[in-house]
Amino acid sequence: PYLLSDMKISSEKQVWGTDITYIPVNGGFLYLVAFLDLYSRYILSWRLSNSLESGFCIEALEMALEHGLPEIINSDQGVQYTSHAYIALATSKGSKISMSGKGKCWDNIFVERFWRTLKYEEVYLKQYSDSFEAYENISNYIEVYNKQRPHSALEYRTPMEVYLGKSA
Repeated sequence: PYLLSDMKISSEKQVWGTDITYIPVNGGFLYLVAFLDLYSRYILSWRLSNSLESGFCIEALEMALEHGLPEIINSDQGVQYTSHAYIALATSKGSKISMSGKGKCWDNIFVERFWRTLKYEEVYLKQYSDSFEAYENISNYIEVYNKQRPHSALEYRTPMEVYLGKSA
């Protein structure tokens, strides 16, 4: 079901978003999944994989759940997010699954904006030679993004400050 219709996201841990993008490396691509708290834009977890099987998405969800439990986890309708294992993990913890349908691209805008920022400020400036280099550089970038990079939409606070409820 699609649960975000007319919903106002007003606090952290209310709605998480997730998506997958590709990361170019010498000789091919890696796939990157991330879970974001949509209120704070805090990157809760992420994983790289050399395949699109659902395992890396499930691992990333398990890591994200270490931060707490959202009311809703929103994704597209990709096979990784419709797998029985993914849905069972999310719902067994008490979260509701929401899946955007055709024409609902705005629901995932914060994840898509993060992909754009990551690619233009990090990935496209370098040519990763392998998965280890990609992992190290993306890890460093996300650390800075979460903890040091203020966002104008967050009253110039960092995603971590907003996620942890620190005032401006």
